[in-house]
Amino acid sequence: MSEELVLVTGGSGFIAQHCILALLEAGYRVRTTLRSLSREAEVLSNLRSGGAEPGDRLSFVAADLTADDGWVEATADCAYIIHGASPTPSGDQVREEDWIRPAVDGNLRVLRAARDAGVRRVVLTSAFGAIGVGHKPRSRPFDETDWSDLNGNVAPYQRSKTLAERASWDFIAREGSGLELATVNPTTVLGPALGSDYSHSIRLIKNLLDGQPGCPKINTCVVDVRDVADLHLRAMTDPAANGERFLAASGESLWMVEIARLLNQRLGKGAKKVSTRVLPNWFIRVVALFNPAMKGIVPHLGVNMNASGDKAKRLLGWAPRSREDAIVAAAESLIRLGLVNTTE
Repeated sequence: MSEELVLVTGGSGFIAQHCILALLEAGYRVRTTLRSLSREAEVLSNLRSGGAEPGDRLSFVAADLTADDGWVEATADCAYIIHGASPTPSGDQVREEDWIRPAVDGNLRVLRAARDAGVRRVVLTSAFGAIGVGHKPRSRPFDETDWSDLNGNVAPYQRSKTLAERASWDFIAREGSGLELATVNPTTVLGPALGSDYSHSIRLIKNLLDGQPGCPKINTCVVDVRDVADLHLRAMTDPAANGERFLAASGESLWMVEIARLLNQRLGKGAKKVSTRVLPNWFIRVVALFNPAMKGIVPHLGVNMNASGDKAKRLLGWAPRSREDAIVAAAESLIRLGLVNTTE
């Protein structure tokens, strides 16, 4: 058990809340940032859903990635920072800069505040999108030596994660003044939702349960959010993690139709609307002409996105749940929380 104080940025986020749960379970005191403290009650409700009653072991500070206000207060007396706050696909972004500037500037703002406050180490929640996008097809799995090729076909969100992580490593090298950094690069994060504001990754499962007409030929690794949180804590304290990137992936990648079949096998009536029909690529490309939400998956059609989580297992002793358990846990939580459309 540790009484040290850890800052978790973006406390309304899916991964952030599971990191808070893991930190509280490990005995840490936690401070978290919110853009607006009006979401404090929602965060507490989600943490209770995850089994925690933090009491005075959790505090909140108002801070936004786009402004300096609040970050000195947020980082004061913290031994570590888990920095997960970043723009995610919400539909509010209009220009590419709407993604990139908050991500890059936000990372640098947090790192400067961490350095000035004497924080020991920052663990940055990056993404597989900073590793495995824009490349030509390959036979080997992606690993931590890879960086997304920004000369390829890279969506704004993935571009922002790549540039933000690179800027963070550059900061540490040039002006970190001894501040330590590690990054966690999750693949598709599943596992249990805590409330109605869940990650965009879990929408993949929700769409299947709600009865989308079929499965595009897209491929992804998956990981349980509880294991992502565990990896953050390991990267936070293990000496071997300093200066390292860690891919979070539970086994080999799956095609969407394989995920659909697993839901049918494991959920019974809960998966009554799940289709295992494979949608042809030409159909997705036509739909994408009229549906912006589909446009982003076109570059990934038929592409094997396999990635290896072996480094975290080898260096940090990380032992994630199976892919299957992560998928089923996400689906069961959506059903339990009443977030699935059960109408015919």
